[in-house]
Amino acid sequence: MPINHDAVGAKGEPRRASWDKDRCLLYAVGVGAGAEDPVGAELEFTTENTAGVDQKVLPTFVVVSGFTATGGKSAMSALGSYDTRMMVHGEQGIALHKPIPVEGEIETVDEITGIYDKGKGAVVATKTVATLVGESDPLFETTSAIFINGEGGWGGDRGPTEKANVAPDTDPDLSITYQTRDDQALLYRLSGDKNPLHSDKQFSDVGGFPRPILHGLCTYGFTGRALLHGICEGDTSRFHAMEGRFSSPVLPGEALTVDMWKDGDGHVTFQTKGSDGRVVINNGGLTHT
Repeated sequence: MPINHDAVGAKGEPRRASWDKDRCLLYAVGVGAGAEDPVGAELEFTTENTAGVDQKVLPTFVVVSGFTATGGKSAMSALGSYDTRMMVHGEQGIALHKPIPVEGEIETVDEITGIYDKGKGAVVATKTVATLVGESDPLFETTSAIFINGEGGWGGDRGPTEKANVAPDTDPDLSITYQTRDDQALLYRLSGDKNPLHSDKQFSDVGGFPRPILHGLCTYGFTGRALLHGICEGDTSRFHAMEGRFSSPVLPGEALTVDMWKDGDGHVTFQTKGSDGRVVINNGGLTHT
């Protein structure tokens, strides 16, 4: 059966998720954080008992914070049935209203904000609002877009055509390169995304990949680290929002280079490139102070 094209506006039921200090540490290591960063030390993200150092949480941790959510149905249940093997993560955004605590419990509500006909497939856009239990103001919001191959062609709205955060044709103001590990995906999957596409060659062979690929959100986490250290000087309170479009898969062991252009007024345009120079995250934008 085709997906439900009338699901735009559908909201999920409240769901709850929690995390502790160790889960934040595991995420940080999963996105490459170590004892030292090329720009600044990272013990505040990778240890909880370093003398004189208070543990902090990487801003991009919010993309995995809801993986353990339990409770009511997600808004995605309104889409009906579809083949999850045909689903590709297309875009991801986060907006932080305050720094993420090292331990917390959140209540999340998601919503389908758009369903677009791309011919060969459908793009489904969602938004999730997370609030710390016991508080009234949101802690963070996430936005996401997925592409479901084979679900297009019904003659619907193709969606926005104007591209945001277009990188200028000039040298970047700043570039930071991180080397991923050959087993990076095996580390990152422990944060909750255990899709065998990232660990099982028999599964990745079906997708036509030479070997299991790195999670897109792992590349997103590496990119967030570069932006945090390069632009915000490691201060999580200055990191407000980040968005980008996944444009090419990454293989574990590749080097990732994040090019940044300072636009002024607290905004940076960025691209992330793989070892061969191809763009793997495009149309990237960071809002900061």
